[in-house]
Amino acid sequence: MSGPLLLPTWEQLSARPQIVSTMRRYLNQIGCVLRPGSVTNADQALRAFAGFLAETSPEVTSIDQVTRHHIEDYKPWLAKRPGQNKARASTATLAHRLGTLRMFFVRIDEWGWQEAPPRVPMFPGDLPRQDHPLPKALDDAAAAKLLRAAQAESRLLIRVTVEVLLRTGLRVSEFTALSADAVVQIGAAPWLHVPVGKLREDRYLPLHPHLVILIEDYRTAHVDPGHPLLLPRENGRALDRHTVTRMLNKAGAAAGLPHIHPHQLRHTLATQAINRGMSLEAIAAMLGHRSMDMTLRYAKIANRTVADEYFAVTDQVDALYAKTEPLPADAIGPKMARLRREHHRLLGNGHCTRPTELDCAFEAICENCSFFQTSIEFRPTLQAQHDDAAAKGQHHRADLFNQLLTGLTEGEAS
Repeated sequence: MSGPLLLPTWEQLSARPQIVSTMRRYLNQIGCVLRPGSVTNADQALRAFAGFLAETSPEVTSIDQVTRHHIEDYKPWLAKRPGQNKARASTATLAHRLGTLRMFFVRIDEWGWQEAPPRVPMFPGDLPRQDHPLPKALDDAAAAKLLRAAQAESRLLIRVTVEVLLRTGLRVSEFTALSADAVVQIGAAPWLHVPVGKLREDRYLPLHPHLVILIEDYRTAHVDPGHPLLLPRENGRALDRHTVTRMLNKAGAAAGLPHIHPHQLRHTLATQAINRGMSLEAIAAMLGHRSMDMTLRYAKIANRTVADEYFAVTDQVDALYAKTEPLPADAIGPKMARLRREHHRLLGNGHCTRPTELDCAFEAICENCSFFQTSIEFRPTLQAQHDDAAAKGQHHRADLFNQLLTGLTEGEAS
């Protein structure tokens, strides 16, 4: 059991029949509600822990004998296991194995199983904190190179694969599972029906007419009309993520690009869309995100959007720091009065002296301040402010000044 692929089989753990029975009973239960892949992952996590108990704790013959002490020994033991092509397992692998094991203990405790330990021996803090790197998208130049290289490929399936993934943002599993009738006509436009996938929801994507023609050309040349899949391989076998990855990198190598993961094309489309003004809600719908938190990650990598907004305010920021030339002595009188009239903003109880180049992000913050006070002498100014705000459709400001005027009236009456 020295490597990631050398987990003990359930038969090899038969010397611990009670442990095996509890774990396999648990797997049967979650198999009723989880996807097969999730059950397989849970199976591996439980066999890893069972192997640890067999190797280090021969006195433990049933799950109810597992204590906090065993968990604390298991964590460093698991951390030393080799990972896939690595000397150590990744943090993500450790978090997944430990998280799955903790959920096993939590569930059998909630279900009231007699095999459950007296208390759940694991806590959320047992899971290592994972890094959350930003999605790695191709920049515009690299994406263009990849597309041109794919279009130059003699194998049409490579071109179809690259263009569909790059223009739709599909997950690989969604792409390989597209059914033969996935291209549908809704109204005057073609749409792509994406099957139920990772998040258990299907959706429709607007399909570029160019892709419709490309898909039809490939199917006419290489796909039997009765085939259940939209884009199988030329021999009729279904595509898989490894084949898709190889095809992408064949085109990528021709374009002089480093290794490309299929999911990068999904990130690329999302980044291109947000950089060109597409709303987060529309991007979420396009990508099939259940939570906006998933989509907001792309807002962090929209470098062009950030840059555009930064440079849009640069001039205003420069104005804030700009040095004004000193006025000559003879300008202190009438010229200064004129400058005040031109540049100062009349407030309810005074003036604002910010430069004209700078927008105010606070609007009526002065009047909302707890230290703000006014009196009857400012009634004409407040009335003028109210009328100006109402004329400009600034209803919240008009309401504010109306409240201030009402307060003055009530004060006079009292």
